[in-house]
Amino acid sequence: MKNVFFTALMLFAAMGYSQKNNGKVFNEHPAIDVVNSMLEAFFVGDTTKVASYLADDFKAYNGTGINKDNKGNSKKQFIKNSNFWKENLSYISFEPTSGAYPDAIEYKDGQIWVQTWNHLKAMHNTTGVKIDMPTHRLFKLNDDNKIETMINYYNERVFWEIGQSFEDRKNGTIYNHHDNINTVRKMMSAFENMDLETAYSFFKEDARFNSLELPDGETMSLEEVKERNSKFMETFEVTSIDVVGYPDYLEYDMRDGRVVQSWWKFRLTRKADGKKIILPALYIHDFDEDGKIVGSSSYLSTKVLDAK
Repeated sequence: MKNVFFTALMLFAAMGYSQKNNGKVFNEHPAIDVVNSMLEAFFVGDTTKVASYLADDFKAYNGTGINKDNKGNSKKQFIKNSNFWKENLSYISFEPTSGAYPDAIEYKDGQIWVQTWNHLKAMHNTTGVKIDMPTHRLFKLNDDNKIETMINYYNERVFWEIGQSFEDRKNGTIYNHHDNINTVRKMMSAFENMDLETAYSFFKEDARFNSLELPDGETMSLEEVKERNSKFMETFEVTSIDVVGYPDYLEYDMRDGRVVQSWWKFRLTRKADGKKIILPALYIHDFDEDGKIVGSSSYLSTKVLDAK
C-alpha cells in the first residue's frame, strides 16, 4: 500500500512539473483592435471595411458543425453574409457578454489568436423571429495582422426557425369537440357543485399547477391546490362557473402535445358582505395519452376578488 501511495504521489508531482508556458495572453493588443473593428463593420453592413480586415485566403467555420468535408466560407461569402444582416435584420446589438472581454494569445510558434465572448440580439424582418443569444468566436491572424480564420460557436436553432418561418406549416389539429374538452367541462361542473372528489379525480396525482401570480418557474402540487381551494371556498360561495365561447382542444404534432384551452366566468359571492363578483379566467390544461390532466395553467387576477 505504501508503494502504491508513493507511486501516486510521484506521478502527481510529475504532472505538476509538466506544465509549460506556450505563449502570452493579452487583454489589449493590435489583433483585438482588428477583430473588434471588423465585427463592428460586419453588423452595420460596411462590406468594404470588412474586406480590409480579412486575408485573401480567409475562411470562416461553424465550430459546432459535424460535416467532415466542410471547407469553410470564403472571404466573398462572408462579405455577402454581412450584406444579409444589414438588409434582413433590425435592432442589431452585438455587445461583449457581461463580465467578459476579448483575449489575444501570442503562441510561441508565432501564431496569434483572438477569442471573444459576445451577446447577439436582432430581429429578422420578414419572420419576426427574435435572436437573443451568446456567441463565442475564435480568430487566427496572419503576419500582416489580417484575419485568416474565424470559428463561430452559437445556437443554430434560431436560424433554423427563421428558415422554417417562410412557409405556412401545420402543427397538428384543433378540435372544438373532443373527449378531453368533455373532461374539462365535467371538472368545472363538479367544482361548481362542490363535488370536489369528482373534480380532482380528473387530475393525475403528480399533476403540476402554475398561474400568473406564481413566481416564474414555480409550480404547485395537487395537494397544495386542494389546500388553496379549501381556503378560497371558506371565503367565497360559487354561484356558477360559465364557459365563455367554446373550449379548443389542440393536438400538436410536435412533442405530442395535448392541450385544452378554455375561457370561463366564475360568478362568486363573498360571504363576508354578500358582494357579487365575476372573475374571468383562461385555463390551459395539459393531458396525457390516457386522458388525465397532468398540468394546469391559470390566467386570472385575484385582485378582482378584493372589489369593494
